[in-house]
Amino acid sequence: MQGRSVLLIIGGGIAAYKSLELIRELKRRGARVVPVLTRAAEEFVTPLSVSALAGEKVFRDLFDLTDEAEMGHIQLSRAADLVVVAPATADLMAKMAGGLANDLASTLLMATDTPVLIAPAMNVRMWDHAATRRNLATLTGDGVAVIGPDEGEMACGEYGPGRMAEPLAIADAIAARVTDGPLKGRRVLVTSGPTHEPIDPVRYIANRSSGAQGTAIAEALAVQGADVVFVTGPADTKRPGGVEVIEVQTAAEMAAAVDAALPVDAAICAAAVADWHVVGAGNSKIKKDGSGKLPVLEFAENPDILAGLSRPGPRRPALVVGFAAETDDVIGHATAKRERKGCDWILANDVRPETGVMGGGENAVTLISAAGAEEWPRMRKREVAKKLVARIVDELGAGETGRKDEG
Repeated sequence: MQGRSVLLIIGGGIAAYKSLELIRELKRRGARVVPVLTRAAEEFVTPLSVSALAGEKVFRDLFDLTDEAEMGHIQLSRAADLVVVAPATADLMAKMAGGLANDLASTLLMATDTPVLIAPAMNVRMWDHAATRRNLATLTGDGVAVIGPDEGEMACGEYGPGRMAEPLAIADAIAARVTDGPLKGRRVLVTSGPTHEPIDPVRYIANRSSGAQGTAIAEALAVQGADVVFVTGPADTKRPGGVEVIEVQTAAEMAAAVDAALPVDAAICAAAVADWHVVGAGNSKIKKDGSGKLPVLEFAENPDILAGLSRPGPRRPALVVGFAAETDDVIGHATAKRERKGCDWILANDVRPETGVMGGGENAVTLISAAGAEEWPRMRKREVAKKLVARIVDELGAGETGRKDEG
């Protein structure tokens, strides 16, 4: 990030203390950080500590005439490569969505034509409030990028989504937006999470996929500069920051979203898509009638997303990667799957319950390609993602598009 400039707006929340570590990390990576403190933020971090870490003057007051004469809030808002709001409180998000400009931070955000990234942080009930959801939809629709929030214990003692993303994750998201990584200009599709196939309005068929591996892959791709389309089923894991997120429920919905995302340069199918759906899923809950007779469910096959992407034709990505979650003869089944589906690579993993892979934080995969099987050591899913993305960079090559556009 050497030579890049970040305008960091620090909102007034307990998570403001994390902004100090974010400044330190951005400086370590070579970025210039110009800090702006809201009045509320000064209740949590001091201008002196922020200035000392940033090595820059802290901007605080819209009506500081000296600053207006020297730079002006218009110039300040446009001099950076990226405007970052961390933490982005519910109040700041509401001001941004509503177009208010009654202090320095909100005025800068209104006056800028620079890309904006926000890292929301607030109480879980504030995050879930209908007003915040509307404001978030408005901001993302306006092109504002979002990272987080994470799920966890709040300072108030409640638990849930609302914790600001960790400084390292925010720094990665910033780096992805201000640097020209080797995948700059590449469009990559990632599918993730399980699918839910309804039986009736109450029940559904699913699997134990957490979506953690797919999320890690999307984040690693974004760090390398890729334009990522992330299609996810109803996963437990937080959504990755700095990417286009499309949420679906069923395999049919995922297949439609994947088709709409084409053309892409590469597709990584990390989703655990259900093989079957229930025919004629009812609109009413299936009830026991006292007769002792069990309901009979008829199943039909779901669309084969990986095989569809791998099919030769003008819309086939230059690289198609699938996953094979197996419980026995892992290499044999995965090798046969790669040949049957027609994809380029398969990442095979053993998901027997005793491995802890499904829903856990680690993964042990074997990369299967035309060259054979390459076993990787067990590692954190984030590290698996980085290793895979490094291979993707080598395969696609920097600076050349492998996208097979329609026609």
